[in-house]
Amino acid sequence: MTNNKLSTVQSLQWTGHSLKVLDQRQLPELIVYDDYVDAAGVAEAIKSMRVRGAPAIGIAAAYGVVLSVIGHYSGSNEHWKDAVHADIELLAKSRPTAVNLFWALNRMKAVLADVSANPLTEVQACAESIHADDIAANYRMGELGADLLANAKGILTHCNTGALATGGYGTALGVIRSAYARKPINIYAGETRPWLQGQRLTVWELGQDEVPVTLIADSAAAWLMKSGAIDWVIVGADRIALNGDTANKIGTYSLAVLAKQHNVKMMVVAPTSTIDGTIKSGDEIEIEQREQRELLPGCYQDNPYIKAWNPVFDVTPAELISAIITEKGVVLTPANGGVVGLLVV
Repeated sequence: MTNNKLSTVQSLQWTGHSLKVLDQRQLPELIVYDDYVDAAGVAEAIKSMRVRGAPAIGIAAAYGVVLSVIGHYSGSNEHWKDAVHADIELLAKSRPTAVNLFWALNRMKAVLADVSANPLTEVQACAESIHADDIAANYRMGELGADLLANAKGILTHCNTGALATGGYGTALGVIRSAYARKPINIYAGETRPWLQGQRLTVWELGQDEVPVTLIADSAAAWLMKSGAIDWVIVGADRIALNGDTANKIGTYSLAVLAKQHNVKMMVVAPTSTIDGTIKSGDEIEIEQREQRELLPGCYQDNPYIKAWNPVFDVTPAELISAIITEKGVVLTPANGGVVGLLVV
């Protein structure tokens, strides 16, 4: 591994006057950065999945607010805050499930509510702090999670939870990076249909950092577990309820059920900003439904007898989760007491 403290991959680059976003839809064939200079552009980048991953979405949205202030603030425009708040509402509508989006926007709104004579300095400092804090949290989670993997010989991960999905290191993939830096370990990545984030992003990202990884078809996971090749399934999260129920990329729930059947442990890795203190259980989590055209082959698009059901996330019950890792600590068997304690640490 070339550098166990920072991936060579960076999905977001703040220039001081624009946000450069790595278009993840074009990976791994093309590395293309799009340059955004207003909040509407950032909202579209989130909605269209140019940027994805709960922490990265929150960071991008925070910079979107900064761009809004740049565009609307002036000493002669006494209504600039109204325009900025309208942009915040636009950003909030870009994706419904990832709670980090709303957490980041609420932090930016709190700064706006109490700005001094130079609002740009203060909102930019807040966005940059959100970005830097995320990277620091990822490093911390990486070490805490790696501590639990001391005797593990194999790991399976789902979707992409690395530098592409965060500020620059990773949640679940950060744990895997930290564990691999300590000793060699067999890493498997599911392809993660229908967007193939595992195939296109996770495998590519680990390859960029010279970390060996084996790609499997999603449907091969049960057979891999039965073979005894893995000890842990390690995933990220887009929202965690107070009881420990966790929303993550579609297919996570099925992996948790399979893991239970095969005595494989299940680890969820996410910053505390992913915990939604307003909901008691996963039953209250809104699951984003995306357009069926993302799933249907082109030849079926206009066939009135064929349709697709395309939920982007599912919810894994806390009783199927062995450990939840956050920057504030580790919760073992979260079904026993949930994650409320992490909010008051």
